[in-house]
Amino acid sequence: MAKIAFIGLGVMGGPMAGHLAAAGHDLSVFNRSMGKTQAWVEQHGGEAAVSPAQAAAEAEVVISCVGNDADLEAVTIGRDGAFRTMRPGGLFIDHTTVSAKIARQLADEAESRGLHFVDAPVSGGQSGAQGGTLSVMCGGTQAAVEAARLVMQSYAARIVHCGEAGAGQTTKMVNQICIAGVLEGLSEALRFAQAAGLDLGKVQEAIGGGAAQSWQMDNRWKTMSEDSFDFGFAVEWMRKDLGLALDEARTLGATLPVTALVDQYYAEVVAMGGGRQDTSALVRRLRKP
Repeated sequence: MAKIAFIGLGVMGGPMAGHLAAAGHDLSVFNRSMGKTQAWVEQHGGEAAVSPAQAAAEAEVVISCVGNDADLEAVTIGRDGAFRTMRPGGLFIDHTTVSAKIARQLADEAESRGLHFVDAPVSGGQSGAQGGTLSVMCGGTQAAVEAARLVMQSYAARIVHCGEAGAGQTTKMVNQICIAGVLEGLSEALRFAQAAGLDLGKVQEAIGGGAAQSWQMDNRWKTMSEDSFDFGFAVEWMRKDLGLALDEARTLGATLPVTALVDQYYAEVVAMGGGRQDTSALVRRLRKP
């Protein structure tokens, strides 16, 4: 069992840290909202820290799951960041979805301090975090990823080493590009089926076992037809992720025309008040027959 610091106790980080506590690890936790930190400690035990630096001071492994590049920079190399107190040989695992650029920068900074860094964004959403069934895509050295695997297996069902620093983040971008395209196709298909007067349950039964099958169809076809969008991964988070992918594509000289289009469609959903709704709310911008 390891002494672990966990930074960021939101809808993803809170359950992930909970799995680590249940596995018997000794946790020190930090969240910007002290109330959330205290509530987590009351439920799971461990120690409440007042800063990332304090949380990391005695930890062998530090894990973060925060919001964006700026948040990650603050909790690592900021004034009260974890890198300032981590001991040489320590391991930092970041589960935030951020740019590949900052992942590579922090890997270099960690190395200069004698630390190990793994960029490890996740897929599986809130339900995956709660159920301990997340998929993790990792960037970093082989040794760092294998060390991280021993910890992450408490909340992940699939852990894949995708390459050097930054490869975890670029793989997550691939994941989001795929999801965006599938959800647009699913939205159009649903509205087409409704316009044709088809039995939507029969349609899913007929095509859901063939080439059209997807996780989104299995889990969102019915709820989209019922205008139910109050769960899962939020539209505004998807817009952040697609923005990262589009930025990286420009750097790489790659073209993402459909992704750029779906990103603008999501902007319309945000303008309709759907920023906090599930990404399947994409269907809202298509008129019902």
